[in-house]
Amino acid sequence: MKSAPYDNIVFRDIDKSATLADTVSKKLHKLERYCGDIIRSRVVLEAPHHHKHKGKQYRASVELALSGNPVTITNESDSIHRAVNGAFDSAERCLKERGDRRKTRRHQIPVPEIAED
Repeated sequence: MKSAPYDNIVFRDIDKSATLADTVSKKLHKLERYCGDIIRSRVVLEAPHHHKHKGKQYRASVELALSGNPVTITNESDSIHRAVNGAFDSAERCLKERGDRRKTRRHQIPVPEIAED
């Protein structure tokens, strides 16, 4: 995944923060350790509607275009930093599980049976 550092981070109804964008960029590069198949990524940080009973909520969505199926993970919290950390933790777990499934599939190649006469 090679792209400009901040072109794949979208801020909606949130002030742009260089610190937050830098944190997201570092976490995206960390995800590449677990899956080299990431073609494109996009992170959306937003403050959706204001709910009176929940207070201010923030949402972080991580969208990864992988060879195969795309992955989209969303996390909500009362802090944008907690939402980002939760979304990337879930994305990391998802990519690790995906890698483990690929490894087990690769090692479970059926062996052809030899017919005995």
